Amino acid sequence: MEPIEINAGAWYLRALRADERIDDRPALTSGGITDPNYIAIRTAQWAEETHFSWAVCEPTTAELVAEIGVTPGADGTAAITGWARPEHEPALASGLSAVRRFVEGALGLTPVDRPARL
Repeated sequence: MEPIEINAGAWYLRALRADERIDDRPALTSGGITDPNYIAIRTAQWAEETHFSWAVCEPTTAELVAEIGVTPGADGTAAITGWARPEHEPALASGLSAVRRFVEGALGLTPVDRPARL
């Protein structure tokens, strides 16, 4: 599956990126994610449909302020996890609501929140 962009009202959800236009690696590092292959892994997981992830972004700058992940289960559920950079918890909450609706409506799965990091 190709990554799906989601409009979450005041926030914009998109696939993680590290290219000439947008580089999420510094924001990921501030969230404690330092694996240099992290974005490539997340991109491959979209293609394999094993895990879907979104950068929750400030719409005017495209800066990543949170990340949300969905892991489909074999039982018709989907585990939803997420984390936010300091002081961006409201962005995560808005993004989680939009992703839950996507999981139910587009994927036909039952969302199950997981309190762990991605």
